Amino acid sequence: MNWQPTATAQILSLRAALLAQIRGFFAAQQVLEVETPVLSGAANTDPQIESFTTNLSGSGKAPGRTLYLQTSPEFPMKRLVAAGSGPIYQICRAFRQGETGRYHNPEFTLLEWYRPGFNLQRLMNEVEQLARLLLEPHMELDNSERLSYQQAFEHYAGLNPHHASIKQLVGCAQRHGTGNVTGLAEDDRDGWLNLLMSHIIQPQLGQQRLTFVFDYPASQAALARIRPGNPSVADRFELFLNGVELANGFHELTDATEQRNRFVSELQQRTLAGKPAVPIDEQLLSALENGLPDCAGVAMGLDRLLMFASGVTTLGETLCFPIDRA
Repeated sequence: MNWQPTATAQILSLRAALLAQIRGFFAAQQVLEVETPVLSGAANTDPQIESFTTNLSGSGKAPGRTLYLQTSPEFPMKRLVAAGSGPIYQICRAFRQGETGRYHNPEFTLLEWYRPGFNLQRLMNEVEQLARLLLEPHMELDNSERLSYQQAFEHYAGLNPHHASIKQLVGCAQRHGTGNVTGLAEDDRDGWLNLLMSHIIQPQLGQQRLTFVFDYPASQAALARIRPGNPSVADRFELFLNGVELANGFHELTDATEQRNRFVSELQQRTLAGKPAVPIDEQLLSALENGLPDCAGVAMGLDRLLMFASGVTTLGETLCFPIDRA
């Protein structure tokens, strides 16, 4: 067995330096560092994300039950914001089943922060400021770019994603050699949009620059609020560098009823996909009912950011021991 780490001593030192820079950045902004539980009685209902499970042995007043390793610290951090914490950030481990590859490891490091009073534009400004602080000493970056989801599709795929028919989406995928996909239903509009984004558009985004894509379709809102318009759009963004997603940000949904409806809808999608049902986070919903301040939040993948800062080509090279050596 190969017991040695995959990350070099230089990369481990760089990781430590980046973590210190991040903490210094948020201390200067008077954003509080917090820690929340890695284990939860609820799980992520997103049908595209699978949680790890473990069992808590029962004893005394604590009955045995199934617990889930966090896929992100979003839910407990929102509970803190609802309780009056003010602006907060966290550097933590997150866990996702089945995510192994060049840019993935089932266990990874997330930086997540929440800014009461911020809108999406203000949060994007702060994300860019931090990303430049961490990356520019190690690589050259051109001026940043901000594209709406529609602009990105029109420029790189030649169609309007909000108005194109599913037939047009399928035809676009076929023209680019990605039309033969097993398990993707012909009437799955978001599935085809996601395919075009991941295989045609995303690889071209952020070439030697930070590229923000915003105003996703309302059907892809996740935990973001919907901004009315024609068409209505999700108030969220993603950040890309050299074709790789680095961050995902939201103008956070504060309506508990709407959030419950989205959880239920996602559970229905999981059932249709033959995936196991998972418990909804009722404590998050209670926090939203109590009142979550208007805020924006973002999660940034630190292993991917370190990958670019160090110049390596796989995420595993930034880790002491990726999953195959864990």
